[in-house]
Amino acid sequence: MRDVYVIGAGQSPFGSFPDETYLTLFETAYENALESVGGKLDPDRIDEAFLGTLGVGGRQIGLSSPAVTEHLGLHGVPTTRVENACAASGYSFRSALTAVRAGTADVALAGGYEVMTDTSADQTKWWLGVSGETEWERMSGTTFAGVYAQMASAYLDEYDATVEDLSRVAVKNHGNGAKNPKAHLGFECSLEDANSAPGVADPLNLYHCCPTTDGASAALLASEEVAAEFDGPSVKIAGAGAASGRVGLFQRESLTSIPASVQAGEEAYAEAGVTPDDLDFAEVHDCFAIAELLAYDDLGFCERGEAGRLLREGVVDPDGELPTNTSGGLKSKGHPIGATGTGQVVEAFFQLRGEAHVQVDDPTYGLTHNVGGSGGGVTVHVFERTEVDA
Repeated sequence: MRDVYVIGAGQSPFGSFPDETYLTLFETAYENALESVGGKLDPDRIDEAFLGTLGVGGRQIGLSSPAVTEHLGLHGVPTTRVENACAASGYSFRSALTAVRAGTADVALAGGYEVMTDTSADQTKWWLGVSGETEWERMSGTTFAGVYAQMASAYLDEYDATVEDLSRVAVKNHGNGAKNPKAHLGFECSLEDANSAPGVADPLNLYHCCPTTDGASAALLASEEVAAEFDGPSVKIAGAGAASGRVGLFQRESLTSIPASVQAGEEAYAEAGVTPDDLDFAEVHDCFAIAELLAYDDLGFCERGEAGRLLREGVVDPDGELPTNTSGGLKSKGHPIGATGTGQVVEAFFQLRGEAHVQVDDPTYGLTHNVGGSGGGVTVHVFERTEVDA
């Protein structure tokens, strides 16, 4: 298989945009991705596109992805819509990677988009609900927040972690998001703010939950030969992993781990030839604060049950040993479902090129972790800053 590089990445602002559509949002992301290549990539060189979306709003589901590429002027480019709940564009990125590795494309476009604020609150809750187990969880009244609240309760009971640790996730990610001009909730919050927020699903409160967001993101993947044509640090996709897991919590042996994250992480590390100790930063899926704690454990950032310690000791702060969610994460940057996975890739790309809004010191390896629902599907990618021979 061929080595594959990210040669460009971009996103729209994340937020609530009543005057935008999924077409215009993705157009912005795509144009920003082309700009990041220095305007030197002819769009006619894009061989294939893979675009992720759940289809919450926008009034266009089945053929929305070819509608996007036609809107962009990528006439005739084969386009695949990828739907895997919140991991939709993590999987669209994986599909683009596979196409370039296999040689069926030299340049591939991966991305995602979602319009979530043009529907009623009840409709949005329905769409989010069916991203998990429908028959036994959602139809019995369990909400998406309720599922993660069960996981949080189990984790706090089993390990040395507290509700205040959940609040520390919010404080850290809002601090990072406040420096990101494209973040939905781009403001700081104090620990007192996060601790005293209204309850949503005990033990989770409002500051432990990500917002519903409109937005789009895009990444341009290319073979080594194509990547060598462009200036600047090269961002190699060093390792990729993906796994499926039990969709319903009642089907799992434990509520304090997402097995698909463990498997996907192990696959990505093995392919990249690295361990968690080699990582310089990470973007992990923090749809709820407990999800970030679970990611620390499942991805090997610490011993199982020690996630709270990483927050209390500042290990995952921007100046810590493993800065995590420097973009602001889903919690602050936002979670436009189909755009989240490649939105994480955007942050990894600019971190490794030394151009991030919250820049870590001289990174070589970074990781992205994208979860579908409460763990039914997961992708993990490891990126490496390297040189490509011209």
